[in-house]
Amino acid sequence: MGRSKSGKRGRRTFSAEFKVEAVHLVRERRAAGVSLAQIGRELDVRAELLRAWERQVDERAGAAVRDVFPGKGKLPSAEEEVRRLQRENAVLRQERNFLKKAAAFFAKESR
Repeated sequence: MGRSKSGKRGRRTFSAEFKVEAVHLVRERRAAGVSLAQIGRELDVRAELLRAWERQVDERAGAAVRDVFPGKGKLPSAEEEVRRLQRENAVLRQERNFLKKAAAFFAKESR
């Protein structure tokens, strides 16, 4: 990737598959005694980033790759569904409260 005039590289993005493969490689190479810094240099990825990916894989063990690394600010599908249901629940509560008030109003008017 090209560097700017200041010598810094622009922000890079990595696919979920690359991240999973990188974590797999990290685990294999560390078992062979290779340092995380060396693995990072080989992959051209900071060691801290590899460590974060490894932690994320561990936290979401057993999940689909797209749920381990959903990307671009997206939530894993289960968390996304929970948030959608919470929003829907809030709307339903508001509608129920409105209907209660309307029923009380019309009951009062019909007397």
